[in-house]
Amino acid sequence: MHIDFASSSNGTYNNAGSSRQLANYLEHEDLERMEKGIYAEGFFDLTDDNIYKSKVIKDIDTNIGQLLKTDAKFYAIHVSPSESELRTMGNTEQEQAEAMKRYIRKVFIPEYANNFNKELSATDIKFYGKIHFDRSRSDNELNMHCHLIVSRKDQANKKKLSPLTNHKNTKNGIIKGGFDRVNLFQQAEQGFDKLFSYNRRHTESFDFQNTMRNSTISEQLKLEEQNIQSSERETEIDQHRDQENLFSITLENKGINNQTSNLDINVDIGEKDNTSVNPSFSQLNNQTSDTFISFISSRADFSSNFEGQMPIPQKKKIKGHRL
Repeated sequence: MHIDFASSSNGTYNNAGSSRQLANYLEHEDLERMEKGIYAEGFFDLTDDNIYKSKVIKDIDTNIGQLLKTDAKFYAIHVSPSESELRTMGNTEQEQAEAMKRYIRKVFIPEYANNFNKELSATDIKFYGKIHFDRSRSDNELNMHCHLIVSRKDQANKKKLSPLTNHKNTKNGIIKGGFDRVNLFQQAEQGFDKLFSYNRRHTESFDFQNTMRNSTISEQLKLEEQNIQSSERETEIDQHRDQENLFSITLENKGINNQTSNLDINVDIGEKDNTSVNPSFSQLNNQTSDTFISFISSRADFSSNFEGQMPIPQKKKIKGHRL
């Protein structure tokens, strides 16, 4: 899962003024998809879908109490699942879009609110989301991602909330609370894995990717070595499990073969004697275990009597010959 905060600029992501330019940009894909007759998603918030763009712009642009002209009025956030994560979220674009909205509402926004350390909940965050399905510069088969426009102020238009501050859980001074982006990324990833029962590989985790991106060469090599060792251990465990399963299957087959062999011996005895111990031996498998036990007991008695009636051959003496 890749999450990033778009940097402010004089273009689409200029957040010191109106959100109109960004909202217009987020609708460009809808027009292309509708011309092709393809499914498109509207704006959504914590509870509602298909929200009009005019409402989005009005709500964000009027929720700016006590902000200066040059202050940021909103923030743009990108939430982009990997191809592997998207396959976990659904088989169709619509299923994936519904799963993405559920993730934003149940995991990302609650973690975003909690990370300010100001006793906020998801309902305190004013935001609007827009799902896109394509990326012009990507060769991936699946590219669904989500754009979020998040107001600088809370729903009550009283508290300033900046996810780009460098303060982290401060309790003294003018700024109280702060924001820990690394913690947000970690919690959002763990929340995704729990929500969708996703088995994340270590090399796919934020911690691994963050270390590889920001650490020294020696630290990266050490991490890679640890990852290789971990993969080897997992392979050994899988191989051991496979061997145990194969051994178990072999024992089961051996037991079945022994049972079949015993039944064959009993059948041969019955054919020699032409004695009908069980009137329907061919239907033995459909009878109860009590009948089967009775059958075996009968065969044992018959075998004992049969052996007792057979004459015991006399041993002949062999005379020696002189050379």
